[in-house]
Amino acid sequence: MIFVTVGTHEQQFNRLVEYMDKWAESHGEEVVIQTGFSTYIPKKATWKKLFSYSEMKENVAKARIVVTHGGPSSFIMPLQTGKIPVVVPRRKSFGEHVNDHQFDFCKQVAKRQGNIIFVENIKELDKTLANYDEIVAGLKNGIKSNNDAFCSEFERIVQEIIA
Repeated sequence: MIFVTVGTHEQQFNRLVEYMDKWAESHGEEVVIQTGFSTYIPKKATWKKLFSYSEMKENVAKARIVVTHGGPSSFIMPLQTGKIPVVVPRRKSFGEHVNDHQFDFCKQVAKRQGNIIFVENIKELDKTLANYDEIVAGLKNGIKSNNDAFCSEFERIVQEIIA
């Protein structure tokens, strides 16, 4: 299953919703789309305007691939589950956002962190989905949490103090 989320921004992201719906028509894999405020109504893909947080987590966990807009909250969730998201940022020129900050930000995250698949041109999305496993094999996997390291070091210090 491919899970697509366009976030909760009040502008449409018809370009991605329609692309993935048409992709679902010509491929044998289930596509589930959170359409947000998009006006395009999917014909083939399963969709819902907004999912609850628990539904989002469930869809991300079940998905083979997560395709998301460029909002950090949307692409961090799959990273936290060890999945590499495919990120298609909203663009001002398509009336999807007020400026191109998602594009600029995601391009830098892909360059510096190497843990998202940045799709600059939506026409490349089909190729990206087809080659997802090979692309992911060359990237860093997920994000690393420092919580475990902190807790271990804190425990060591406490043991040292009370010993």
